Amino acid sequence: MVIAATGLGAGDLIAASVAGARFGTTILWAAILGALMKYVMNEGLTRWQLATGTTLLEGWVQRLPKFISIYFLIYLVLWSFIVAGALIAGTGLAAHALYPEISVARWGIIHSLLALALVLIGRYSLLEQLMKFFMGLMLVVVIICAVMVAPGLSGIVSGLLIPSIPDGSVMFIFSIIGGVGGSVTLLCYGYWIRERDWNQPQDLPRSRLDLVVAYVLTGLFGIAIIIVSAGVSPEVITGPGMVLGVANQLEIVVGPFGKWCFLVGFWSAVFSSMLGVWQGVPYLFADFVQQYTYRPEQPVRVDTRTPAYRGYLLYLALPPMLLLLADEPVWLVVIYAIAGAFFMPLLSGLLLLMNNRRAWLGDLKNGLLTNLVLLGSLLVFGLLLYTEIVKQLG
Repeated sequence: MVIAATGLGAGDLIAASVAGARFGTTILWAAILGALMKYVMNEGLTRWQLATGTTLLEGWVQRLPKFISIYFLIYLVLWSFIVAGALIAGTGLAAHALYPEISVARWGIIHSLLALALVLIGRYSLLEQLMKFFMGLMLVVVIICAVMVAPGLSGIVSGLLIPSIPDGSVMFIFSIIGGVGGSVTLLCYGYWIRERDWNQPQDLPRSRLDLVVAYVLTGLFGIAIIIVSAGVSPEVITGPGMVLGVANQLEIVVGPFGKWCFLVGFWSAVFSSMLGVWQGVPYLFADFVQQYTYRPEQPVRVDTRTPAYRGYLLYLALPPMLLLLADEPVWLVVIYAIAGAFFMPLLSGLLLLMNNRRAWLGDLKNGLLTNLVLLGSLLVFGLLLYTEIVKQLG
């Protein structure tokens, strides 16, 4: 539940909403493909951790050239700032849609400080319970909306089973694949299974089941959002009214109940994603600090009470508030979805490199099917990276 809720944020919802409004149910397959790719990646890093006793980050530091971990650390700091700003803006948008008397910026700041307080005073068990609640809430309300406005069963089945790429849809498809299920937040799963004391190879079956449930729910959520937008056919809005555009059309089609269901689901998705990022991403920075402070043969367990963890938590919660001054919250959350895709080629390539070594993983090394999916992921996300570079330089 934690990894599923963390991987579903404002960028995924907005990208899926716009895609559904423009292209209907023809691109439902993208949500399934994104969830499948993220499952294979997360299962790979879980196998690494249970086979070697080290997180994937620790493996990068201890076994690979130093420039890889240094590069990722720089990327992590930049990614964190952009993503935190997008989440602050996204929670502001969601809450403002529910209660417009308070501005987007103020709502965003309130949610960031609330998430900061919950992570500082709570334990992992509190996060887990909150995530179960939010995940259940968002799924129920969004699926209810999808059932009420579904445009037709034959179109949905066709969109799920027959991949098609309508004209002008490539970047939206990449946004869905890159956004659904998270990006850098995949690495947080290794620390969360440590919190649950899943540390041995025999814990792999329960971790796999956990991930299957997570990514089935993730895929369902993405599919439901696309169906909702396809069913109500809102105007494609590029400003802060994006969320209200879908919600208002729902109100016209099915009444006020549909509108408020969608808005509550949107808020639940974005705030739960913020909670997961605020709690999970500081683990990554703290792990880096540990690796470069202590000798690898004498590891110190990453702890939420360390100065490195808490300092990075403050970095996530406070400085990115400055991005609200741009006054373009939808632009920020779309960057959140696209920026995550830059990490995917790196992760796919390193999982292919590291998890195919029998000397490191023994019998838990990659199988043929896993390698094929990872190669496909490397190709897809590499193409997205190339497309984005050409777009920015052009």
